[in-house]
Amino acid sequence: GGPRPLPGQEVSVKVLGALEDGGLVERDPRLIFVPGHGDVVEALELGVPTMQPGEVSFFLAAFPYAYGRTGSREPDVPPEAPLLFEVTLLEVRDGPDPQPLPPAVRLRLGSQRRERGNFHFARGDFAAALRSYRLSLRALDGPAAAPPGPEEEEELREQRVKCLNNCAAAELKLGRAEEALAACEAALRICPDNGRALLRRGQLLAEQGRDAEAALVLKRALELDPASKVIHTELSRLAKRQSPPSST
Repeated sequence: GGPRPLPGQEVSVKVLGALEDGGLVERDPRLIFVPGHGDVVEALELGVPTMQPGEVSFFLAAFPYAYGRTGSREPDVPPEAPLLFEVTLLEVRDGPDPQPLPPAVRLRLGSQRRERGNFHFARGDFAAALRSYRLSLRALDGPAAAPPGPEEEEELREQRVKCLNNCAAAELKLGRAEEALAACEAALRICPDNGRALLRRGQLLAEQGRDAEAALVLKRALELDPASKVIHTELSRLAKRQSPPSST
């Protein structure tokens, strides 16, 4: 009984997912998500908003509404596998993002949404991946109900940097170099010595013809990872471009 979830509300569900042969591949006693945010498979995105609190439903999902053509490693789902989900809607409440959240909840939401973004990215749906990464950052940067401890603060920083690097990768796949560069620079403001962000920023600056800036960034990346063949190659390419043509 009770009203169905409205757009923007958060739901808690109990989920069991099984393959056609009955093998259980997914079990979550309390999965929390906001329908429409892309945090879960589409079968749940579409199905749960039709339910009422306390209801138990079964959704038979063809593979495009489950884990797609490629399947999944975690959970272990074969390619193009249909799934049967048993879903119990436990609770509906207003979405958590505008509310002050404890650091542990911010970390959980951020990690959940970033992992969902990685799932979309692996499937080649880069727009959906970017949406999930931005939602992850929104959770990580949201208002805090209490100050994080030193370990939580460090984990929040690490997750932000990972998410911004993932945003940059998705932006590049969508052909948006300026946005990718902005994401790299945001990551470096949090962690100036992040090698992944330094390398990508150097590559993007080089593509824009900003060779002197690119060389400085790539040299810093090389100091952090002297064995990187990719950085050596990028610096060699820049050096050749900057060297004057030999006279005949």
